[in-house]
Amino acid sequence: MNKQTHVFVDLQIADDLDKAHPFFTQFACSDITPWFELALKQLDHKQAVECTVRIVSKKESQSLNSQYRQKDKPTNVLSFPSDIPDFVESSYIGDMLICIDIVCEEAQAQNKSIRAHFIHMCIHGLLHLLGYDHIEDNDAEEMEALERAILQKLGVDDPYDVQ
Repeated sequence: MNKQTHVFVDLQIADDLDKAHPFFTQFACSDITPWFELALKQLDHKQAVECTVRIVSKKESQSLNSQYRQKDKPTNVLSFPSDIPDFVESSYIGDMLICIDIVCEEAQAQNKSIRAHFIHMCIHGLLHLLGYDHIEDNDAEEMEALERAILQKLGVDDPYDVQ
């Protein structure tokens, strides 16, 4: 493999989303791949990576959050790491769902741009797909430090510096 990590993102937009949503008029979805490439480089991850990023409505987010996390409410990002067995050669790391309405609401409440918060959710979800979590305090500290470092390289302010 060459020095640049191969990244393929299958971007899906849920059918029930309004295509006139401010998100779709402000954002080029093709930006996700370079964000992931930069993140993987920062993590010194040398293997190829393929994943699905699906932009969903509150209804779909709530349904999946209820089904898989037993939380009956929509959430900003859900990550489903691949369950392909290790003996099968595959670069597919899993699926990520981002509820754009929640991201927009959180961005407004936190006085952030939608783009900055969306980038954060993409990186947060990618880290989950790569096996990072924030259940234990020390794991949360490690994951947040990685997010800060990656987001800084992407020109995004520290998402945990709430003012």
